[in-house]
Amino acid sequence: MKCTDVRSLVVLAIAFFVITAPLGAETRRCSTVSTAGNWAYTYTGTIFTPNGPVPAASVGHFHQDPTGNVSGSQTRTVAGDSGVESIAGTVSVNRDCTATAIINVLVNDVLQRTAVLAVVYDSDRNHLRMIFQSLTLPDGSNVPVVLTIDGNRIISGE
Repeated sequence: MKCTDVRSLVVLAIAFFVITAPLGAETRRCSTVSTAGNWAYTYTGTIFTPNGPVPAASVGHFHQDPTGNVSGSQTRTVAGDSGVESIAGTVSVNRDCTATAIINVLVNDVLQRTAVLAVVYDSDRNHLRMIFQSLTLPDGSNVPVVLTIDGNRIISGE
């Protein structure tokens, strides 16, 4: 084989890799469709009240549909006071697997608070991490919090 033939094959292989690499990366990109499914999560952290900080934690589950609608429920405890709540909202997913979620928390269909969450999907879109960016009461007042969420996609059949 001539040297020019080898160079041509190398150039062709490199060109093939450069052209097809973005196609493989495209399948790994995130969207509301690729992150849709059933999820389970926990959150823990602190709520800052006028009387001082109080611990908060929750376990819950939600369904995210392919258009970004979210619905589910959670059991939470704040300073030892437990309650069951419904959640509903939306998530906007970016191609880089970051997202923003706006979640309403309800008890007996009455709005209790609205959370804005920064979200990151990882582990091939089977795990998520979130942090509360804001927590707002129905009267519009902001509640300072440091709450983080860790969640996993619920795989059918397991």
